[in-house]
Amino acid sequence: MADVGQVLRQSLPEIDNTIADYLHGVLEDGGDFDESDDVYEAFGEMLHQVDDSKTEDDIRDICTRLYKIIVPDGGGNGKVNGQHKILGAPVVIKDVKIDEIEEEAGSIWLSKRDGNLSTVDKKKLEKAEAKLQMKKDRRDQAPVTIKKVDSGIELASASQQINRRDAKMDASGTNKSLDIKIENFDVAFGERVLLSNAELHLVYGRRYGFIGRNGLGKTTLLKMISSAQLKIPSHISILHVEQEVVGDNTPAIQSVLQCDTKRENLLRQERELNVKLNTPGCENESVLSTKLSEVYQELSAIEADRAPAKAAVIMAGLGFHSSSQDRPTKEFSGGWRMRLALARALFTKPDLLLLDEPTNMLDMKAIIWLENYLQTWESTILVVSHDRLFLNSVSTDIIHLHSRKLDTYRGDYEVFKKTREERLKNQMREYEAQKDYREHIQIFIDRFRYNANRAAQVQSKLKILEKLPPLVPIEKEPEVILRFPECESLSPPILQLDEVEFYYSQTQPIFQNICVNSTMTSRICIVGENGAGKTTLLKILLGELSPVSGLRHVHRSLRIGYFSQHHIDQLEMNMTSVEVLAARFPGKPVEQYRTMLGSFGVSGELAMRSVASLSGGQKSRVAFAVMSLANPNFFILDEPTNHLDMETIEALGNALQKFKGGVVLVSHDERLIRKVCKELWVVSGGTVKSLEGGIDEYKKIVEAELVVKS
Repeated sequence: MADVGQVLRQSLPEIDNTIADYLHGVLEDGGDFDESDDVYEAFGEMLHQVDDSKTEDDIRDICTRLYKIIVPDGGGNGKVNGQHKILGAPVVIKDVKIDEIEEEAGSIWLSKRDGNLSTVDKKKLEKAEAKLQMKKDRRDQAPVTIKKVDSGIELASASQQINRRDAKMDASGTNKSLDIKIENFDVAFGERVLLSNAELHLVYGRRYGFIGRNGLGKTTLLKMISSAQLKIPSHISILHVEQEVVGDNTPAIQSVLQCDTKRENLLRQERELNVKLNTPGCENESVLSTKLSEVYQELSAIEADRAPAKAAVIMAGLGFHSSSQDRPTKEFSGGWRMRLALARALFTKPDLLLLDEPTNMLDMKAIIWLENYLQTWESTILVVSHDRLFLNSVSTDIIHLHSRKLDTYRGDYEVFKKTREERLKNQMREYEAQKDYREHIQIFIDRFRYNANRAAQVQSKLKILEKLPPLVPIEKEPEVILRFPECESLSPPILQLDEVEFYYSQTQPIFQNICVNSTMTSRICIVGENGAGKTTLLKILLGELSPVSGLRHVHRSLRIGYFSQHHIDQLEMNMTSVEVLAARFPGKPVEQYRTMLGSFGVSGELAMRSVASLSGGQKSRVAFAVMSLANPNFFILDEPTNHLDMETIEALGNALQKFKGGVVLVSHDERLIRKVCKELWVVSGGTVKSLEGGIDEYKKIVEAELVVKS
């Protein structure tokens, strides 16, 4: 089989030995060329100069023959070098001393030296080598575009550019890094671009809080990563807590243990081997015993015997009492099955854990426990959350989604806020300075434009103006304002429970001797563990449940506006927001519907989009508009901050402060509670008590209980 040198000398008899050696050395590393056109692009011009009688097709044919030598299989996945070993480095002509070489007529690579000797023209060779290096760099960085459409995320789609070198390392299994770098990617929802030319870098072991306004694409991005719409190294394990655990007869704790597939497989092998060994007349007993011993060693290495205790601790921290951990998963509500999904994720410990508003499903005790647990998390976390205190407790970095870009800040949320404010101030100063400088130059140009003596100066100023970077105004996020409608004032008593007793069965009483009272100025927060009866208390206040004994007093003109998460789920997803309001309250002008939606930030094109295409926070705003259209004078709100971004939570707090009616809410958002509520009702042990000391006192009680349990 001919080698590179033979092909060059047979095809180009006049080729200089130095050039042949140079080409020979570079071509021996076949990994730099993916097709024959790459060889032609790198060396075609050089070969034309050697023999200008050759046509382009002749030179391309030579390059193809060379490529087939260095890549015998034609460049498939099994690409290998030809018959020559790869040299440690290619021959660099500029470093080779040539003593006696006759100059070839017309060669651009050789120039005369004194004494009729010839040497390499260094400038031309450097230029050729630089061109070759640029070609190699471009090939290494050449983007491979992946574009997919995920039918499971409605109209969401993603496109991504992948570094070819990284793709090769991933395919070969040589990439062992657990850092994640997604570069130059776009995400769109239908025709609306959510992210454009964005970059996401996640360093292994750091905990990233992911924030941004509602509807910008945070949840969509998490889904793109978990569903492999956006490609990351295949050896990195990902777990996205998104869907609740399927309800069946599997005990809750077993559903958590099952997600450790390695442990489950080893236990299955142990059972199968023991069955075979205990079978009369067992063959290959020694082989089976050896295998069983190996299984036991592996189980011991992963501490399989400690797994049930570990799972029980996680479940207890998330609110599952020991008596409920053995209940079948089908007996739990959707919210509790979501907690099971979170427990499975914490038990599995993937390389990348994706959490989307994990505190939505948790009470304050579970939130505090989760904060403490995640602070010792060893792998990478990307968590979408609008709970400031949670982010301050958990996050080592903040990723901010805005203007279709992702910006990363070191530190927790409070550090991010200060850093961003300072960055915006600096950007504004730069913008104003650049604007003033432009105006100064423009004034000079306008003043002396028609002055012949200043023509040269005017032309110089015009060139300066042209070279200045474009003047781009600072893009500020609009302020969020929520407005509840005005309501009439009512004289007390407004809404109260007097010695109320309630139970579904006499053997399991829920409330006994409840006495609570609220007025038009009330700002009450109801707190307590999940399952303590908070929702039941709300239903008694609403009149949906009647006390077994005792009285519910309500003002005859009281109109209660009730907000709960299931109201969001019950919105007609195929309708627009305007159509939803028109269906609930028919006969009103369209302008009135739009005005009400606009007072909750659902305006313009957003109001005419289908509810299904809205984010969770935007759906909450539509639910607020539905609630407010009846012009209530008393609000009962069950977890109103779920899915709302921080700016909207702040706006909700301001709106509730200005509202003239009474407010009773269930919430675990500490910032909202501090901002709005003046009174705290604690639901516990079948009673409801007003807690002096407010949220600070309640947190002390909860933290003390966690310390005792641990």
